[in-house]
Amino acid sequence: MQIGRTLLLSLSCRDDGVGLAAPQVGVNIRLMVFNETAERGNPAETVLVNPEIVEKGKVTDIDVEGCLSFPQVYADVERFTKIEVRYQDLQGQTQQMVLKEFAARVFQHEYDHLQGVLYHDRMKPQELEKIRPKLVKLEEAFIAAYPGVKVQRVPPAGRAAASKPKGFGSARR
Repeated sequence: MQIGRTLLLSLSCRDDGVGLAAPQVGVNIRLMVFNETAERGNPAETVLVNPEIVEKGKVTDIDVEGCLSFPQVYADVERFTKIEVRYQDLQGQTQQMVLKEFAARVFQHEYDHLQGVLYHDRMKPQELEKIRPKLVKLEEAFIAAYPGVKVQRVPPAGRAAASKPKGFGSARR
């Protein structure tokens, strides 16, 4: 599993990263790596292949999250505080573990990437509106850098008409 080792290396090179999912680096496989302690180089960095959540606790918590895909954009996201997960390790052996608090939050964030869900998809509308200017700035930078790419933008909260332009900055267009 070379990609697992590559993700570990990518994660260890980042100051601010505690997890990374293969789709974030353009690899379409169900693989993620996370460091439940948030300490660089800590042996707690774990590669999980084909992870799944098998049980969720009843308690949730709201805390600030960021994402390597959206640099310097932080906001409150609600997550379960306890989950049980099943996955394969790099040797192909099925493993199961219970994650709590910070480790549960990091796992759920990376797992969402594997599901095609981004952290701002989980934000309450008022929280999303707080970071919208930063997200628009990231979109605009991408559009400026790649003018030939057609971008489908997501409408602001409450404006989900299919015929309107999409994107965090679509209200300005």
